[in-house]
Amino acid sequence: MTARARLLLLLAAAAVIAAFFAAACTELPPFGTASHPYGERAVAAALAHRTANVVSSVNFDIRAFDTLGEESMLFGTVLGATLLLRRARDERHHRAEAGRVLPTTRLFGSLLLPVTLVVGVYIVAHGQLSPGGGFQGGVVLATALHLAYVAADHRALRRLRPLTVLDVTDCAAAASFTLVGLATLAAGGAFLQNMLPLGTFNRITSGGTVPLLNAAVGVEVATGLIVLIAHFLDQAVELTDPEEHRKERQ
Repeated sequence: MTARARLLLLLAAAAVIAAFFAAACTELPPFGTASHPYGERAVAAALAHRTANVVSSVNFDIRAFDTLGEESMLFGTVLGATLLLRRARDERHHRAEAGRVLPTTRLFGSLLLPVTLVVGVYIVAHGQLSPGGGFQGGVVLATALHLAYVAADHRALRRLRPLTVLDVTDCAAAASFTLVGLATLAAGGAFLQNMLPLGTFNRITSGGTVPLLNAAVGVEVATGLIVLIAHFLDQAVELTDPEEHRKERQ
């Protein structure tokens, strides 16, 4: 496809999107109005399904199918980056050297790593009750693990993140979201319909399928980000061009 053809295709797609967007905006409530129909319906649905956090109710109940697409995009991003950053034929792998870290940095990272892990697990586990959830908690969990890189070096980080296990976990977590939807179909409901017992409002077991989907996203985001950053770090720290490697040895 030529550059001119790509530009024409882009302009045509942009025109269609702009037309639909403009048509949708005409149906929005006036700016500054006291009427918020979507928000009112979302709050009512969250209360009806015993989900204290309305945002999680929207993400994992009202529009759970959209969240499946968002999770799939992250999974595809990790998969694509893994393929692009794999070791090429003209690259060589060498063991990373031990890093020199200030004692205060080592102490800070060593103390903060377990605390950050606990905070991440808490955010994921209580996503249906309080602000946070699988996406936010997954990022916190991935960040916590990489405090080992800040407090020590790349070799210490490698010992904490077995990539083979994380790859399998990432795939299993991404698939589990779809499996919950298929289970609701098998039970006679719609895909990803909230059909589990709703529990008691404001309890960790409330929300029906919301905690399950929330946990699946939390694990997928955490493992996906760890795998993604691992490939970038390996590319920057352990993979070298043969010519550069020969110069370093000389």
